[in-house]
Amino acid sequence: MAPYSGEDRVGRHGRPSARARPARPTGKAATPMRTLHQIAARLEAAEPSRALIDRCLERIRDPAGEGSRTFLKVYGEAARAAADAYDVMRRSGGTPSLFAGIPVSIKDLFDVAGDVTTSGSVALRQAPTAARDAVPVARLRAAGFIPIGRTNMTEFAFSGLGINPHYDTPRNPYDRKTGRVPGGSSSGAVVSVTDRMACVGLGTDTGGSCRIPAALCGTVGYKPTAKRIPTAGTMPLSQTLDSIGSMAPTVECCAVVDAVLAGEAPAKLPDFPLEGLRLAVPQTLVLDSLDPDVARAFAAAISALSLAGARITEIPLRELDELAQVNAKGGFAAAEGYAVHRPLIKVKGAEYDPFVLARLERGKEQDAADYIELLWAREEMIRRLDAITAPYDALMMPTTPIIAPALRDLATPEAARAANYLLLRNTGMANFFDRCAISIPCHRAGDAPVGLMLVGATGGDRRLLAIAAAVEKKAAPELDGVAV
Repeated sequence: MAPYSGEDRVGRHGRPSARARPARPTGKAATPMRTLHQIAARLEAAEPSRALIDRCLERIRDPAGEGSRTFLKVYGEAARAAADAYDVMRRSGGTPSLFAGIPVSIKDLFDVAGDVTTSGSVALRQAPTAARDAVPVARLRAAGFIPIGRTNMTEFAFSGLGINPHYDTPRNPYDRKTGRVPGGSSSGAVVSVTDRMACVGLGTDTGGSCRIPAALCGTVGYKPTAKRIPTAGTMPLSQTLDSIGSMAPTVECCAVVDAVLAGEAPAKLPDFPLEGLRLAVPQTLVLDSLDPDVARAFAAAISALSLAGARITEIPLRELDELAQVNAKGGFAAAEGYAVHRPLIKVKGAEYDPFVLARLERGKEQDAADYIELLWAREEMIRRLDAITAPYDALMMPTTPIIAPALRDLATPEAARAANYLLLRNTGMANFFDRCAISIPCHRAGDAPVGLMLVGATGGDRRLLAIAAAVEKKAAPELDGVAV
């Protein structure tokens, strides 16, 4: 792969020919990720932000790495200039926040002033440039984070696999010889973090697009309550379900980014005792068809949390069985996504990824009455779920029932649809019920990455993050060293 300078590119489809699984694949990046607070401490101790940026840019341009599949555009000059400015400001004590000078990757559906927002497509390559940054990007800049580039993604954010036939597919850091999907739709965002090309990845989550990549690649992924973060300047998929989130090494990292995106001052999460923590594990749907790796890691997490004093209760939650029927015509994402894309499909439908186009065109199955009935059904189901879950601090389940599939196993539309359904099955419920949710790694070092998902109450974002930080200490593998 040649070093990538930032222009659009149409790449390979990305199905590797290698079929042998390595004897001991790694579930982590080659060198462990560092947390935002660890990086900030080093910057405060006089390590230049410019050196951090240069290391990230070097990894992006490494011809043996994933940079050319991960980034659609790289802001090399601008990132270096911003780092130099923050280094000067830090010496005089004038940085806008503790995290000034830290690089962040930007998913390709956020507006960045002067760029065309293509959302991982070729159909929008000739669209007008953005006049201003999207609100989430602007808030990150205001806090001193440095955008280092735009990351690859599933076209128009409409798949949980992470495959992009136009720009190729970033490979999951686990078992790269086989070539596994990173999860989507925020595929490049998560790989930018696991491969230390950025310290945090800005993404979106409409049905799991932050949590699925995090679970499959071994990071933390956070989806806030939908209305917590403004979406202005973000290419929509479903205005009802779209949420702005992040992927990062730890819960505390995601909490920092969430606060910045919400317009709040980042603050240390309060300690939340595991003793007496009330966790409910649904028995409907979310535990079906678990891979052995997922079943083993989830059982181990339950055991560790129980031994730490958490009170874990199995509940039926039969409402989850109703989701398939309620969303039988594609749900909000198909209806609202088709409304957004219908004009473009009429003139450039042939340029869409066929897998994505087929999902969007399901929106034609819904008329106005169908959509209104969907709104009513959601409102009633949220009311019922809120009443059932009120006695518990959070719901707990595997983020995805399977580990990352190999690209070669998704060559047929039928195989891709089946894997996509499984990856989205558990995560999508949090979006439908308007909840905040987080995925935490719970696999053993060296095993295939597995995510543990906690689902909190609507609007209970900071409480859920505090709970997740406590759970992370028992259920997630410890970071074994630092290196950025």
